[in-house]
Amino acid sequence: MPGFQDATALQTLRTVEISGALTLLLAMIALLFPEVANNSFRGLEQFLSHFAERQLRAILVLFFSVIAVRLLALPALPVAVPGIHDEFSYLLMADTFVHGRLANPPHPMWVSFETFHVNWVPRYASMYPPAQGFALAIGQLLGHPWIGVLLGDAAMCAAILWMLQGWFPARWALLGGALAALKFGVASYWVNSYWGGATAAMGGALVLGGLIRIVKGARVRDAVALGTGFALLANSRPYEGLLFCIPAAAWLLWWLMGKASSRYALGTRLQNALAPLALVLVLTTAFMGYYNWRLTGNALLLPHVLNTRTYHTTGLFLWDHKKPEMHYRNPQFEDFYNRWERDNYNNTWADIVRVSEEKLIRCGTTYFWVGEVLLVPALPFLFRDRKMRLLLTTVLLVTTGVFLVIWSNAHYAAPLTCVILALTVQATRHLRTMRIGPRPAGVALSRAIVLLLVLDTGINTVRGVCDPLQWPCQGDPSRVAIAEKLAHTPGKHLILVRYDQDHNIHDEWVYNGAEIDTAKVLWARELDPQQNARLFAFFHDRKLWLVTPDSDNAYLEPYTPPGSPTKDDSNQ
Repeated sequence: MPGFQDATALQTLRTVEISGALTLLLAMIALLFPEVANNSFRGLEQFLSHFAERQLRAILVLFFSVIAVRLLALPALPVAVPGIHDEFSYLLMADTFVHGRLANPPHPMWVSFETFHVNWVPRYASMYPPAQGFALAIGQLLGHPWIGVLLGDAAMCAAILWMLQGWFPARWALLGGALAALKFGVASYWVNSYWGGATAAMGGALVLGGLIRIVKGARVRDAVALGTGFALLANSRPYEGLLFCIPAAAWLLWWLMGKASSRYALGTRLQNALAPLALVLVLTTAFMGYYNWRLTGNALLLPHVLNTRTYHTTGLFLWDHKKPEMHYRNPQFEDFYNRWERDNYNNTWADIVRVSEEKLIRCGTTYFWVGEVLLVPALPFLFRDRKMRLLLTTVLLVTTGVFLVIWSNAHYAAPLTCVILALTVQATRHLRTMRIGPRPAGVALSRAIVLLLVLDTGINTVRGVCDPLQWPCQGDPSRVAIAEKLAHTPGKHLILVRYDQDHNIHDEWVYNGAEIDTAKVLWARELDPQQNARLFAFFHDRKLWLVTPDSDNAYLEPYTPPGSPTKDDSNQ
């Protein structure tokens, strides 16, 4: 793992160096020769401005463009191979939904199949909220879970454009939607893995897009969109989604109370806005309670909380202290929960600084690009912009919440995606008004910012870089190849996974779908002889195989117990 991290860090550094050099070059051209290619850019901008006026058309074109461009990039960026623990958990969820269930019955041999981020008692199911799983299930029904990823990513970009159309003139909204597509639609782990932030980002866009339209028009459909956004956030990123919704809820309440100027009577506001929103929220709450009850046996107990109580001894927030170590049924869990997780954070200031730097790097790389440094002159105007107060407050609250937790991944802040793009658009609008004497330097700089994102995305795509961070979307194809081979081999198969003592705990191979007994290929953890014997007796009709990922992750052989002579040994 350290070697892989070093290689990833080196690749990321090279990408930043290339982007930095291009930023410096284009900035100099923009400042010294702002009229360069002015006619060409002006013509393109006028065309796009005219195109953006038909808002529904713009949304549909953006949606299908994201899909088309990503499919065209398949030779350089093939369909994602899962590799992160979370991805396999989401894929289990999708498979469960496809089989018509919210959860699966516990299995008698679950100890041999025990794996990360999955609950086994009282039900066999993913520990995560269901929104991402529903998206993957749609893809699985259409032929492959990644289709759901692609459709969800395109829908997110379309939702962001819809949100921005409520906040900005059409041409500026189109710019924000295009930036979303460029940043998240091709060379991002959100579209190149199975655990990105598209569903939560879509939820955030529906909340703010519905909110601004309710204030302007008090229509039922906008209240439903707002409620749908709440539902998506609650079922994708509940903690960050709650923080995201607080400023929006306060603004909506202020409007409902008549404290903000409105041409609609109180009765109209209650009937067209509050009533449909309340209905959607009641239905959402009922579904979440039922979902929890089906997975945990308690309508108020989240599957994630159950998994935390069952396996974790570390806290969630920076001020939490560790609980006593637990005993686990296999060495890999011991290494993960009793060593790696506990060593990651020890409640010191040095740890706080380190995990905060990690969040800055991951979120900065995911949501921004180097060219945005050219927006710095516009930031003072942005922060003083009264129209942006709600968005700035939302960023401050959610960012604070993200930095108060120990663990970090960029998609934890996914609800903020539309807000970040909205602030980028508004800062660009301020930048374009700036001049250096007679030179329209701000206009040239704004064009350079967009061009730099185009170049950044293009360079990563050509180089086959699935994400600037790289590690969130680098699955091991060897496991897939072995499963595919046995899927076309007659009979049913049970693969025992044998790990070395120095096994990388982030490279887990033991994952299965919703159907265990009827699955053609099963993956199990090699445990003690007694548990193995019970497993073999239960699956007596299956061919037994052995894989050893730490020594040769592409080699498959008939299973032999530890210490038994192998075929190679007998030939010596």
